[in-house]
Amino acid sequence: MALLDIRLLGEKVLRRKADPVEEITDETRRLVSDMWDTMYEAEGIGLAAPQVGMSLRILVVDVADEDESRHVHALVNPVVVESSNATDKAREGCLSIPGIEETVTRPARVTVEALSVDGEAVRIEADGLLARALQHEVDHLDGVLFIDRVSPLKRSMLLRKWRKSKAG
Repeated sequence: MALLDIRLLGEKVLRRKADPVEEITDETRRLVSDMWDTMYEAEGIGLAAPQVGMSLRILVVDVADEDESRHVHALVNPVVVESSNATDKAREGCLSIPGIEETVTRPARVTVEALSVDGEAVRIEADGLLARALQHEVDHLDGVLFIDRVSPLKRSMLLRKWRKSKAG
């Protein structure tokens, strides 16, 4: 078990488009294992490789639905291939911006295609919290943070709050 350092807002790796994983190796699987440990230790429901300083298209999510069924996925090179026109609003936070939450509008349903850590093709049709978590983490792989999904005024207020919390 290795806990990785979670990168915080302002670090360049969070704003870069992550590189595709060319080959799934033991090193890839070790990174995924460390990401699970790090996410659970931080009490998160999702984590993307850039958040631990690795510019790779890898994410992990562990989400429970309202009916308590769990969705646990480690995805390599995930792509949102479909998203609904219907949207959903909910509060989001981020392990890379601790203490900051805001309401974000996202498509209510998405379909994501990826590879498992065993190299198997995976297709996930998601709604609810799983859809939101997958979109949030895929955004990280594209250098997008949830604060980029709110109005410019809200974003500047959130950034001011973030800076204040870091200074104080």
